Amino acid sequence: MYLGIDLGTSSMKCLLLGEEQEILLSVNSEDIPLSTPQNGWSEQDPSFWIKALDQCIKQIVLKFDLSQIKAVSFSGHMHGATCIDKNHKVIRPCILWNDTRSFRQCSQIMADETVMDIAGNIAMPGFTSPKILWMKEHESENFNSIAKVLLPKDYLRFYLTGEFFSDLSDAAGTYWLDVKNRTWSNKLLDIGSMDISQMPKICEGTDQTGLIKKEIAEKYGFNNSCKVFGGAGDNAAAAVGLGLYQEGNASLSLGTSGVIFGSTKNFLKNYDDAIHSFCHCLPETWHLMSVMLYLN
Repeated sequence: MYLGIDLGTSSMKCLLLGEEQEILLSVNSEDIPLSTPQNGWSEQDPSFWIKALDQCIKQIVLKFDLSQIKAVSFSGHMHGATCIDKNHKVIRPCILWNDTRSFRQCSQIMADETVMDIAGNIAMPGFTSPKILWMKEHESENFNSIAKVLLPKDYLRFYLTGEFFSDLSDAAGTYWLDVKNRTWSNKLLDIGSMDISQMPKICEGTDQTGLIKKEIAEKYGFNNSCKVFGGAGDNAAAAVGLGLYQEGNASLSLGTSGVIFGSTKNFLKNYDDAIHSFCHCLPETWHLMSVMLYLN
């Protein structure tokens, strides 16, 4: 059996698959609370993600033996700044993808116009880097405490494995990634006041990123040899689920955001029209995406 974990903005969903990719069970968590302390702000406490995962796993345990699960992977909402300190404690609530407070920091990033050719995108408040620059300006104590910045689904990975990884499709939405060369960019990190030591390791979505750690295996009944794989940002994961990975494949989805998604076999750029250019979650594959955010 195989377990897929999808961290959504409003709830978590888990899907258990059999050996022939047949659906054995689908479960949902309760709603995950969202905080809007000020106009344009959108935050979540990562502890709610752990609670949602616990709710889902406990539903699965009622019907299946988790020791039979061979592998776990993830999809999740992108861009969120989940900051943890040297003791691996969460510093502040995660600033989410639909938070708009960092629009001034985007102009600061793009003062050097060459960054767009590296990142493949215009800097937007949705991305992770401007969120961290906002913290540097407005929450200096929190900023100075940052040991690692994780994307939301990658915080779940850390909880399950103790490992720091992010797959390339998700990392491409941080504005710290050299999207063409599929590696962290020292220039973008420097402009974003970050150091590569504060980044997780990057991986392809198909790469193994560790095993379920002992205490989690004992808590829920996972096998100690259960593997954990890279996974994907939400839209890249959805595209693979639809079979969209060859150039010319495209989709339109309407949910908490509206997304037009198209796969490409090479790194392409169209940032003048505000098109996102990201790594896909499969090796040596990229995609173009246009997104409309829906805010309350």
